[in-house]
Amino acid sequence: MKPNKGNICIRERDYVYEFNAGNQHLVLTVPLKFPVQENISHLHGRLMLLHNLPCFIENDLKQSLSKFIEEETIKDYDREAEMALEAVKSGKVDINQLADTWSKAYKETTLEYAKPEETSWDEDFADVYHDLIHSPASETLLNLEHNYFVSISELISERDVELKKLRERQGAEMDKVMQELGKSLTDQDVNSLAAQHFESQQDLENKWTNELKQSSAIQKQEYQEWVIKLHQDLKNPNNSSISDEIKVQPSQLRESVEGNGRIYEEQRLLEESFTIHLGAQLKTMHNLRLLRADMLDFCKHKRNHRSGVKLHRLQTAMSLYSTSLCGLVLLVDNRISSYSGIKRDFATVCQECTDFHFPGIQEQLEIVQKVVLKARAQRSSKSKRHHGNKESGTEDKSKNIERNQSNILPGEFYITRHSNLSEIHVAFHLCVDDNVRSGNITARDPAIMGLRNILKVCCTHDITTISIPLLLVHDMSEISFKRYWQGRKWKWGENQQTESTATCHTSLVHTYNES
Repeated sequence: MKPNKGNICIRERDYVYEFNAGNQHLVLTVPLKFPVQENISHLHGRLMLLHNLPCFIENDLKQSLSKFIEEETIKDYDREAEMALEAVKSGKVDINQLADTWSKAYKETTLEYAKPEETSWDEDFADVYHDLIHSPASETLLNLEHNYFVSISELISERDVELKKLRERQGAEMDKVMQELGKSLTDQDVNSLAAQHFESQQDLENKWTNELKQSSAIQKQEYQEWVIKLHQDLKNPNNSSISDEIKVQPSQLRESVEGNGRIYEEQRLLEESFTIHLGAQLKTMHNLRLLRADMLDFCKHKRNHRSGVKLHRLQTAMSLYSTSLCGLVLLVDNRISSYSGIKRDFATVCQECTDFHFPGIQEQLEIVQKVVLKARAQRSSKSKRHHGNKESGTEDKSKNIERNQSNILPGEFYITRHSNLSEIHVAFHLCVDDNVRSGNITARDPAIMGLRNILKVCCTHDITTISIPLLLVHDMSEISFKRYWQGRKWKWGENQQTESTATCHTSLVHTYNES
């Protein structure tokens, strides 16, 4: 008898089976280790083949072997139970600790006696917000959110003005230095001044970034505490007090908005709507809408110019915790960041208003980067194990992955959640390459495959409305216009070219809605 790594004693016993074959009396002796880990049927089959046993003892051998293993196992259990009882009687084991261990194990394995799972703060806040946004207090909530939005907008305006003044001053200094280059100054002096300018810009940007982050954190904490208190007050009719100080006067709103120059004028929309039925046997109805708009128009806050106070996002707020979410597809490059292109513009819009429900855009991107690095490491280790079966093209692809561990490939996408945007809750950041602009896209193109995967995610996660850039481009270039015109010419005819050209001056958005 010897203990193994799991503190289970392994005992070896001989199994003896006697049988008659003709005039001979044969004895089969097999050493078995207890507890037996092997399947009894497999062990029985191996004994029959290994010892070339006659078939007429097959059933009897199996019954005898099963009975022997069962009896010896019960004996081991009884022996261990007696040893445990002796340990308790002698005081080697604390009976109270043993009882607590048994009670904990029983509660964890028996649902009837298990403690209910405690809800997290996010879940509690989500339930409270959902109740308030569907109550008469919804206008109060939106007014408070607007006050915070105006405060952040003013900070952003001050930051932009200060950065603009710094760049203008640095530009004038650089012009003076360039005029003296070769006379009283050298290239080293120019490089030193450029380094100083860059350091000054970085310091100023970091200062404003920290200030905006701190202001957003304070707003988020105040907002969540206020929402909880308001929900408690509404539950108690005797202590119901909704303060009027959070309501915004139309004149104040218009002055603050016009003062910082952040009015987003609504353009006249050109759109068409269609209803289609898809499916071979069980058809489902879908609504398609084609309209001229910038993709970020679905994210920017629009004001109700009649009242001048409400943000145009009541429907978005009411469906935030529902089974009818709205999504948006953004076409990005392979770098997970917010430093250039539409990624920077989208991040700027997200930072204009504090997100009171989800982490900020930068925090979400950092989480995505960690997930991508982990996935790349797992994929790289897997490809190394099967390196011998890889073709040359796949090897080049794996080398590219190893060289850029933090980048994503065309067709891959990452998701960010938002509660502070105008008309969307979820943003799909789809990685595309230059093939989408060439006009030679096939059904197996990575961008098309990525779009299919996005639609699968929408179907499984209650995203019933999604906005997609038409032709998978954000800007209508000459090639994109030709592709669009070839697809539309059959409907409008040759004599409608003027109207179609006007429609394509800005990017087109294809909105898919599942009814």
